[in-house]
Amino acid sequence: MKAFPVARSEARLLVPALMFVALVVAAVASLGTPLITSVATSFHVSLGSAQWTLTVALLSGAVATPLLGRLGAGPHRRATILATLAVVVAGSALTVLPLPFAWLLAGRAAQGVGLGLTALMMGVARDHLPEERSAAVIALISVVSIIGAGVGYPLAALLAELGGVRAAYGLGLVVTAAALLTAWRSMPEAPEGRSAHVDVAGAVVLSAALLLVLFLAGERNLWSRHLAVAAGLAVVAVVLLCIWAVIELRSTTPLIDVRALRHPAVAGTNLAMFVGGIGMYLLLTLITRFAQTPHGAGYGFGLTTFVAGLVLIPFSVLGFVAGKLTPRVRTRIADPLVLAGSAVVVGGGFALFAAARSDLAELFAAMGVLGFGVGGFSAAMPGVILAVTPKSETSSAMSFNYVVRSVGYSLGSAIGGLILAAGTGPGHLFPDDSAYTTAALVGIGAMAIATLTSLALARRRSSETNP
Repeated sequence: MKAFPVARSEARLLVPALMFVALVVAAVASLGTPLITSVATSFHVSLGSAQWTLTVALLSGAVATPLLGRLGAGPHRRATILATLAVVVAGSALTVLPLPFAWLLAGRAAQGVGLGLTALMMGVARDHLPEERSAAVIALISVVSIIGAGVGYPLAALLAELGGVRAAYGLGLVVTAAALLTAWRSMPEAPEGRSAHVDVAGAVVLSAALLLVLFLAGERNLWSRHLAVAAGLAVVAVVLLCIWAVIELRSTTPLIDVRALRHPAVAGTNLAMFVGGIGMYLLLTLITRFAQTPHGAGYGFGLTTFVAGLVLIPFSVLGFVAGKLTPRVRTRIADPLVLAGSAVVVGGGFALFAAARSDLAELFAAMGVLGFGVGGFSAAMPGVILAVTPKSETSSAMSFNYVVRSVGYSLGSAIGGLILAAGTGPGHLFPDDSAYTTAALVGIGAMAIATLTSLALARRRSSETNP
C-alpha cells in the first residue's frame, strides 16, 4: 500500500507531536513509581495498596494496547487517538480532585490506557512520512516511550515534596491536556481502504489472560504465601492464551495476526524483547532501590525520592543519545546486530553494578550504561519487525510487541523483588548486599539470552540475503 505523506510544513509539526504524545503517556504512566510512599501517607493506606497506583496503570495499558492497535489499523485512527487521550485527561483529573483512594486508582487506570498510543504513533509515522524519515522517527518513538520514566520520575518526586501528592499528579493533568490539544491539531486521518473490524472475542480473552499474567507478576506475596493458588491462576492464564491463539487463527479479522508471529524475524524479536525487558527493568529496579536504601543497612545511600529520581537522568539522556545515533548505525549494521550489541551494553551495566556500587558516581555510570543500551535496543527493535510487516498492520504488530515488553518488565520487577526477598534475613528490613550481586548475575544471564537470540536473527538474515 502506498504512503500518504503530509505536506512538508505539516510534517514538521507532525514529528514533534508524535514524540510529545509518546513521551507524555509514558511519563504519566510512570508517575506512580515515585509517589507510592506519598500516596500511602496521604490516603492512609498500606504500601501494598499504594503500589497499585503503578500496577493498575501498567495493567490497563497492557490490556488496552492490542485493542487500540487494531483500532489504529482501521480508518478511525485519528478518532481513536483523540478519544484515548480524552480518557487519559479525564483520568488525570480524577487523580487531582480531592476524592477517595478508589477514585485515584480509577484515574490511574484511565491514565494507563494511554500507553497503547505508542504503537499508533508509529503507525502514523509510517503512513505519513517518507520511508527514510519514518524509520528514524519510529525508532525515536520507541526510545522516548521507555525513557519517559526518567523524565517523569524526578519531576513528580520534586512536586510531591514541595506541594504534596495532588500537586505531583497535577503535572500529569497539565501535560496530558497539552497532548490532547497537540494531537487534535496535528494528527492526520488514516489512509482509505483500511479494515475497521475488531475481534471482540479475541480482545476479551487476551485481556483476561494479560490481567492474570501481570497480576501474578506483581503479587509476589501470593507466590510465597499461597503457592497453590498462584500456580492455579498461572495455569488458567496459559489456557486462556492458548484459547486466544485458536480464536485468532480462526478469525478473518484477528486482533493480532498470530500467523505473522511465526515469521522468524517477528518471533525472534519479540523473544529478545521479552527476555531483554526482564533484564532491563530488573537493573532499573535494583539501582533505584539500592540508592534509596539507608546507610544503616550496611550499604546504600539513603537518598530521598527526588534525589533518587535524579539517578535516572543519565538513563534518559544516554537513552535518547543512543536513539539518535542508532538510525545512522543501522545504515551500516543490520538491525539484529544492533539489537545484539545493545543487549551486550545492558549486560555491561549489570556487570558494572555487580562489581562497583560503593560510590554514587558508580550508580550514575551503571544507569547511564543501561540507558544507552536500552536506547539502542528500543530504536533497532521496530526495524526488525516492520521489515516484514505491511504498513496497514504497523499499529497492530507494534502493539503486540509492547505487550511483550510490558510482561517482560513486570516479570523483571517481580524477579528482582523475589531475589531480594530471598536475600533478606529473618528480622531484617533490608536484603543482604550479596542479594543485589545475585540479582545482577541473573540479569547478565537474561541479557546473554537476548544477545544470542539477536545473533541468531542476524545469522538467518545473512543467509537469506546471501544464499
